[in-house]
Amino acid sequence: MKPPESVSAYIAAQPKAARSTLRGVRSAIRKALPGAQEVISYGIPTYRLHGLSVIAFAGWKRHYSIYPVTTRLIAAFGDALAPYEYNDKGTLRLPLDKPVPARLLARIAKFRVKEEAVRAQLKAAARKKR
Repeated sequence: MKPPESVSAYIAAQPKAARSTLRGVRSAIRKALPGAQEVISYGIPTYRLHGLSVIAFAGWKRHYSIYPVTTRLIAAFGDALAPYEYNDKGTLRLPLDKPVPARLLARIAKFRVKEEAVRAQLKAAARKKR
């Protein structure tokens, strides 16, 4: 199956019941990261800032997922993530039939930007040492 060409196309291809929620997820991320580039990567909506992929989402049958969710993010958000399911593979699952937690998603998106910036700095420092 050919991946969608845009985030709008991705959302339009989802079941009707999921579209409104996914539009809310998209809106929350776009408001939190106004300068981010919106792309399809690995077949799902992904947001890049300064060349770094910082956050992505995908719609499923009964939930939607946010990627990646790192151990640092889980530790930093603690109780705020308690109502949701997450795993050690970097996935946060939220129910499609509940209101989009826009503030939480915005905080996660901003946290991921900082996390990726630190990771890029560490990677660059490691290269200089070689």
